[in-house]
Amino acid sequence: MLPLVTVLVLLAGCSSGDSTTGTGGTPLSPAPGGAPSVPLAGPSADPSATEDEPGTVACGELAAAINDGTLMNPGVVDAIVAASGTADAPIADASARLAAAYVTAKASAGSEGEPDAVAAVSAVAAEMSEVCGESGLDTVG
Repeated sequence: MLPLVTVLVLLAGCSSGDSTTGTGGTPLSPAPGGAPSVPLAGPSADPSATEDEPGTVACGELAAAINDGTLMNPGVVDAIVAASGTADAPIADASARLAAAYVTAKASAGSEGEPDAVAAVSAVAAEMSEVCGESGLDTVG
């Protein structure tokens, strides 16, 4: 099959017509749906950024929480952690640290240690954001 495609591509390049006509000026019929019959190459993407969809989702949710100032809102950290459950190790590890800091902050609600615990969540979120950037998944800013 591949040699046949190669031959057809080579023959198409050797025709005397333009890109809309074949040899002898006969019109070429478009591929079904009007799309080109040979896919055109698009801009290349960084494969590391496209291979880790859970990481991309988790980093996007983290970025939104940081930008919106909603990191300590109920359910926000849980959603980030859930999204990163099957992410690559650096993102999953950072997410686990975020979850631990959040649990500590929730447990300290109303105590003298609460401000420090909340600050720790922010610090861990900033670290996770750096991990996202290092992994090619940075969506903050």
